[in-house]
Parts: sequence; structure tokens; C-alpha cells
Amino acid sequence: MIVWQRSGVLTPLRRLRRSVRAGRSDAPGPAIDVLGRVGLVSYGLVHLVVAWLAVQIAVGAPERPADAQGAVAEIAASGVGVVGLVVVAVGLVAFAVWQLTAAWLGFRWVSGGERRRKRVGAVAKAVAMLALAGVTATFLVSGRRSGDQGAREAVADVLVLPAGRLLVLLGGVVIGTVAVTMTYTGVRRTFMGDLDLRRVSVVVRRLIEAIGVLGHLARALALAMVGVLVVTAAVASDAGRAGGLDAALRALGETPLGPALLVVVAVGFGAFGLYCLADAALRRA
Repeated sequence: MIVWQRSGVLTPLRRLRRSVRAGRSDAPGPAIDVLGRVGLVSYGLVHLVVAWLAVQIAVGAPERPADAQGAVAEIAASGVGVVGLVVVAVGLVAFAVWQLTAAWLGFRWVSGGERRRKRVGAVAKAVAMLALAGVTATFLVSGRRSGDQGAREAVADVLVLPAGRLLVLLGGVVIGTVAVTMTYTGVRRTFMGDLDLRRVSVVVRRLIEAIGVLGHLARALALAMVGVLVVTAAVASDAGRAGGLDAALRALGETPLGPALLVVVAVGFGAFGLYCLADAALRRA
């Protein structure tokens, strides 16, 4: 009986491992692989729209929020309809499942510390995809909502807790740490190790690498600014000082470099959107 139970428990795991090893990528089966690549395309599209909205802020059109919520609203307004947004959400969830599988069983071509770093990164990607899928689902259910408003409400809820200011401060530090990790990824170009480049020319490879570096660094800068806003809210015990991506981009626009810096970041977000399209075609992990 014990042997049968062990066999019954291990068989699904063995099947999953066999499916991952036999497939094109670390996705658990061809359906998740295809839908996950759809999710990556959607993720890239969101970044392209955010880039466009950031440029609008730089040229003086502040009524449009340059964040995931604003991007989803713009995509919806483009005529994709409910079905299109559902496909986006399903693809994002599928990619999250793919990344969780990779974090568990994947990255077989590396070992040791590098494999551990890649698996932690895969979990982070899964969280980001699920968050964007949640934004899309929320839009489908209740319509457009400001990301800054949600961030401020979350900070306000934490601030009233015992040691709330400390918790918010830790949250800001965590966000900053993620920004540093993202900078490391961009500078060291570790993202290239997740792609199957065997049939890609040197010119195309270098182009993918360039837009990937620019995209990762731009996202790191924006995320670091979000962390600064959260830390400021903790120090001042004022949730109104917190904010999401839209507030962070507007804060960058108010620096001495002003609109020029915002345009540079917008170009970086656009580059990351293009990188996601290449990622969707070539990803193996």
C-alpha cells in the first residue's frame, strides 16, 4: 500500500518533468507554452502603451495615467473588446504558471547560484504577470482605476497597523532592492540566458541585447522612484505621498532634467516592450 501511495504521488511529478524536458521550453505542456507566449506579447504591448502615455505626460497631457491601469484602458479603447482582454488575462496567467514551473524544475542548462538566481527571478516574473492579469480582470469587472489610488490606499491601510510606518518603510526598501536586481540583470545581460539564440544571427542577437538592456534599466529607474515615494510616505506617515508607476514617472518629470528624462525612460519602456516580443518568440525558460 505504501509503495502504491508513493507511486501515486510521484507519477504526476514524473509526468510533469517528462513534459518539461520534452517540450520547447520549461512550460508544462504545449498549451501553456503557446498561451504563455501570448501573455508575453500582451506584457510587451502594455509596456509600449505605457511608453506612449509617458511621452504624453512629457509633452503636457497629464490627464492620462502612465501605468498598467492606463495602458489596459487604452488597449480596451482600441477596439479589442472583452474577448481581447480575456485573452490577455489568460495569457498572462499561463505565463505565470510557466514561470512557476521553471522556478521548480527548469533552468537545467545552468547550475548552482546562477540557477537559484534564475529561479527566484522566475517567481518574480510570475508575480508581475499575475498582478497585471489582476489589473486586467479588475478593469473587465469594474472599469478603469488609478494605480496611484490603489497604491495610496494600500499604504494607508498599512500605516494604521502597529509598526505600520516600519512595514511601509520595509516595503519601500524591498521595491528598491528589486530595482537594484533589475539593474544587475540589465547591466550583466543575464536575461539573454533565458532565450534560445541558436538560430538567430549575430546582428539580431545584438539588437535584442541592446533593447533588453535599455528596457531593464528604464524599468529599474521607474521602480526605484516608486520605492522612493513609498519610503517618503513612511517617513512622513502620509499615504498621500505614495504612488504607483504613474506618480513615479511624473516625479521624474519634475526633476531638473524634466521632460527629457521622462522621454528617455519612455523610450526605455518602449524598448522593453519590443524585447518582450522577441522574448515571446525565443524564450526557453
